[in-house]
Amino acid sequence: MDVQLLLALVLGIATIVVLVLRTRLDAFVALLIAGLVTGSVAGSSALDTINSMTLGFGNTLASIGIVIGLGVAIGKILEVSGAADRLARTFVRLLGRGREHWAMAGTGAVVSIPVFCDSGYVIMNPLARSIARRIRGRYVTLALALGCGMTLTHHLVPPTPGPLGVAGILGADLGGLILAGLVFALILLPVVVVYAAWIGPKLEPELSEEMRREVYGVVRTSAGGGHHTATQTLEHDADDGPSTEEAVHQLGDPPAGQKPHSVPFWLAVTPLLVPLLLIVLNTVAAAIDRSNQGVLSPEDEYTPARWAEILAFIGHPVVALTIGIVLAVYLLLPRWTPRKTVHHWMAEAAASAGLIILITGAGGALGQVLRDSGVGDALAEAIADLSLPGVLVPFLIASLVRVAQGSGTVAMITAASVSAPLVVGLDLSPLAAALACCAGSMVFSYFNDSYFWVVTRFTGLEGTAALRGWSGITTAVWLASLPLVLIAGAVL
Repeated sequence: MDVQLLLALVLGIATIVVLVLRTRLDAFVALLIAGLVTGSVAGSSALDTINSMTLGFGNTLASIGIVIGLGVAIGKILEVSGAADRLARTFVRLLGRGREHWAMAGTGAVVSIPVFCDSGYVIMNPLARSIARRIRGRYVTLALALGCGMTLTHHLVPPTPGPLGVAGILGADLGGLILAGLVFALILLPVVVVYAAWIGPKLEPELSEEMRREVYGVVRTSAGGGHHTATQTLEHDADDGPSTEEAVHQLGDPPAGQKPHSVPFWLAVTPLLVPLLLIVLNTVAAAIDRSNQGVLSPEDEYTPARWAEILAFIGHPVVALTIGIVLAVYLLLPRWTPRKTVHHWMAEAAASAGLIILITGAGGALGQVLRDSGVGDALAEAIADLSLPGVLVPFLIASLVRVAQGSGTVAMITAASVSAPLVVGLDLSPLAAALACCAGSMVFSYFNDSYFWVVTRFTGLEGTAALRGWSGITTAVWLASLPLVLIAGAVL
């Protein structure tokens, strides 16, 4: 590989890491500056570099920006309506006693598809505490299973913003990524449960007295100055703890004669399930129709049948998620919720989505610079000379960026941006590359990851206990995903 082009790539990635870790600039600005550095070092003219960045930014957001905003809005309504809490409690009841950690992991995986991990964990954690209080133990196991269940779908399944951004940058089929991401998550879920069940009892004694009192209602007092302790257990109902409404937003009191607001399970799951099914149906229908017409590759001319065209319309991510947000607002929120309140929640969702949209667009800008400057082609040729499987390239890039700067979303988008020009040269499908980017970004969540602090603070783990619990479980699922990534690279 040309030394100048290699230096351009290395300095571009180093720029992202240094700016995010050592300066006051965020990932959006860091990705833009990295694009400028990469283009300049690679030898592109200043004007060509700027043109590449604006082209890449616009093309990426044209395909994915609206979808990210709609997905975040659906998640916000699930939070404030109590639907996310309803999903969690239903899963616990279905799985039964002794399988609470399975229920927590499964709940986390479902809730985190539309809801950001940080806010989703804050909302669901009271349920983990109430279950631990009922069974008189295993809080660490439940809390870790919940948190890492959320990590799986947050990293692997659209419409979570990170995977959406990766799909847009790499041009991966969104329905295919949803299906493959769900398969990955289902296979990896037992890893989450087994690790949590193994490490939880080892870390349970390391809970602070304050956390133990909050969770179990237990107060230990010294008896006569000796080493013996008297333990008093405070009784609590299993449904104790703040509800979603109390913890996040007040929906307001119902009018006279109206029952308090409660979301049935079938309503809670509808705004999440309908868009996913429509997107997947579009993908399956297109594949069937192409097969019936004898169209063998994307390059072949293809005119969809009328029925496939209709499904393509309602299954387009923009239309499907628009349907989802309409269902969420009118099915989940009580009729007495003021219009201004709903608009306020939508504004909060838009604020949350804004930075993710900008980061995704900046990732597309960097990817276009890598393409147009020749860095991507040169790197593909260099990797082709190695015996390294092509699918490991985006996987390892995502892993390195994740460890360096902490954010899984930034890691997978950076890996997608760097890998986008390499996909053809590596003989790698966009879907396999997208899965590799997403899976690689799960590795070793620790001090530079905001979600690390959310989970460990709410769980009551500190120091090495936090590393053994949370950093360990995220690394375990990352390692377990490696064989799946290699299989995806071989068959997709």
